[in-house]
Amino acid sequence: MSDLLFQQLSTVQDATQPTPPTVTAAATIAPTTFVTVLTGNTAVATITPPVQGQHMLCIVPGTTTGFTTGGNIIGGTTTVSGRAYLFVFNPIPDFAWATTGGHYFLVSSTTS
Repeated sequence: MSDLLFQQLSTVQDATQPTPPTVTAAATIAPTTFVTVLTGNTAVATITPPVQGQHMLCIVPGTTTGFTTGGNIIGGTTTVSGRAYLFVFNPIPDFAWATTGGHYFLVSSTTS
């Protein structure tokens, strides 16, 4: 994890920031910017935090996939293509959620 990437996770971006990458859905994904687009149909169970502190990510599935609770995601859901899903990272390990390196709360998703 590189905290040098913190500006790429900002919700305020300018034209010099990288465009949102497209990542193939897998059990574990590793976003590098605030917005990440997913392709494929594999449910995501773990998100590798791009920085060590608390942060928020926006993940937009390009196909119907899902987020499951088997890794560090709290609050699984089936996804809808093209909707934005917001996650907030809590870096403090929490025995209540059985995670050792922090966890992501699924905060919300957009509606059509």
